Amino acid sequence: MTGRSDDDVTSRRDRTRPTIVTCPDGPILVRGDVQIVDDMGSIVPRRRTTVALCRCGASTIKPYCDGTHKAIGFSAP
Repeated sequence: MTGRSDDDVTSRRDRTRPTIVTCPDGPILVRGDVQIVDDMGSIVPRRRTTVALCRCGASTIKPYCDGTHKAIGFSAP
């Protein structure tokens, strides 16, 4: 017996399940084990489990957010 319950396994699975959250007036947060692919089909490297993707189009580190949306007054639901 491993000492793990079915609830422990389900809870761990829920934490690793990918999620996408759109921040009002800000980036798109992507959490979990997913590949981010550019428009040419190349995998974009990522070093973290949670990343913020640019939605305003002004980031200098696209596809990632660098906070520029605040400086330019980006507004979106």
